Amino acid sequence: MAQTLHTLAPGIHYLAGGVNVLVLEDGHGGALIVDSGLDADHGKKIVKALREKALEPRAILNTHSHADHFGGNAHLESKFPEIKVFAPPLEEAILRYPILEPIYLFGARPPVILQNKFLMAPASNARLAPEPGLCKIAGVSLELLEVAGHASMMYAVRVGSFLYAADALFGAEILQKHPMSFCMDSRLQKESVQMLGALEGIETVLCGHGSPTSDLAELARRNLEMLETTTRAVKVACVPPASIDTILQRVCQTFGLEMQQPANVLLNRSAVSAHLTELLERGEIEMRVNDNLLEFGVF
Repeated sequence: MAQTLHTLAPGIHYLAGGVNVLVLEDGHGGALIVDSGLDADHGKKIVKALREKALEPRAILNTHSHADHFGGNAHLESKFPEIKVFAPPLEEAILRYPILEPIYLFGARPPVILQNKFLMAPASNARLAPEPGLCKIAGVSLELLEVAGHASMMYAVRVGSFLYAADALFGAEILQKHPMSFCMDSRLQKESVQMLGALEGIETVLCGHGSPTSDLAELARRNLEMLETTTRAVKVACVPPASIDTILQRVCQTFGLEMQQPANVLLNRSAVSAHLTELLERGEIEMRVNDNLLEFGVF
């Protein structure tokens, strides 16, 4: 990951990487950090980039609790003991107790192999962020937008004509590389995408993953298309009726995915489960117990 802040608008910068880090100036030499990357190395690069701009971090806003978005918190907190950390409801609890993420993915106490930095960042002293709407955090005026779906709760950030979509939207290059994205609630994710796509006056969009773009409507359209394609693939994979793991296997075959790590299986399994729930609620499939298996399909 580069260590140079790229300026998107006056007082608005980002540190590019596998996970983008947003930096918002308060106009008095301070900065609000939005998401902190995967690990301590990300945290160190944030500190170096801020020093090059003569900025002091005043607070961190984590848009959601996935480990790759708050893994740099612990390093920043160790270097700046007075820094405050904010996150949406429920997400702030996971920041304080990171074991909750591999627990909900695995469904029980996770084996050691799943307690890694991709699923479990170091604990962070988080508190509740302000409710959605116009607010001020660490002297920075912004608007928080509720964009649940990818996570149980997530905030996007708007500052004037700039939008940080977090993981409610993925950059075009990410969509091309990954035909299926993680989500906790596919219906809510689609609603969040549609809401963001309808925003007016946005000139620059930065996602949590991917390059900035000026075409919000097109980016939203592509994200919605990806989500709908996944829903259709999951529905097709329910014929004949099968368990979640068999449906996951069929969906991976459809998209040409080859999972190598246990974490990949859990993340994709959760995504498939989210689309199964949506299909159940739409009345397009049913769920039953058959021969001690939980199956989904049309019976």
